[in-house]
Amino acid sequence: MKSPFPGMDPYIEQHGLFEDFHDRLIREIDVALSQRVPEKYVVRLAQRPYVVIEEPAGKEPHVFKPDMGIHMAKENGSSNGGAAASTALAEPVIEGEAISMRAFIATEYREGFVEIYITEPERVLVTCIEVLSRANKRRNTEGWDIYLRKRKGLLLGAANLVEIDLLRGGERFPMLDPWPASPYTLLVSRRMRSPNCEVWPAHFRRRLPPIPVPLAMPDPDLQLELQPLIDAVYARARYSRDIDYTRPLTPPLTDDDSAWLAEQLRQSKARAT
Repeated sequence: MKSPFPGMDPYIEQHGLFEDFHDRLIREIDVALSQRVPEKYVVRLAQRPYVVIEEPAGKEPHVFKPDMGIHMAKENGSSNGGAAASTALAEPVIEGEAISMRAFIATEYREGFVEIYITEPERVLVTCIEVLSRANKRRNTEGWDIYLRKRKGLLLGAANLVEIDLLRGGERFPMLDPWPASPYTLLVSRRMRSPNCEVWPAHFRRRLPPIPVPLAMPDPDLQLELQPLIDAVYARARYSRDIDYTRPLTPPLTDDDSAWLAEQLRQSKARAT
């Protein structure tokens, strides 16, 4: 079954499939660009590690604090010249019914991205292609902070940046100008024009537009067609087996988008019968 959405499928994010999708799309971009860059370039997959604390409701970073307090109590009749000796005493345990508690589980993630290097006359990073993850879009988390530092360096002219945001949730990175009012955005920053960026709005009801991937001057851009790559990931991963399109999205669709989706599902069901 194909996705009912011509563009990015928002239910991939809703059903906890985005991490799998992210890794698969990064590999698709790597293959697509590796086949087309000029001979003097190489395309490499890279990873950025970070640690989060997991809970059943989702993966969220936390500051760990012990739940049981330890107090220093004075003993009467100290033998040390009248000085009070100190003993560590735990809070008394109250007997009774068991209570439910959630355990913190630290998990290390390795977030992939794509880099393009020119190898002549010396090896230099030319372009970085990033597909944003959920951790990147949570302010004041390790995923946000690590990527923000890298993003600032690239936007200061260290290299070209292609930033692909296919997440409806989370917070977008600060810009001097307002982001477009679209579910998704595709950003290209050219090293020679930084901090000026090109941004393409993207929507789930329309196919994603092709975007340029800048190389070193005077070489022409490569065109990256994201939609065929996304469609291929959806088909090979068989996401339709794990997605319930009757469930509401968070944030919810507009009434117009909900009616549009219902019609797409009705037509898909009619074609299958």
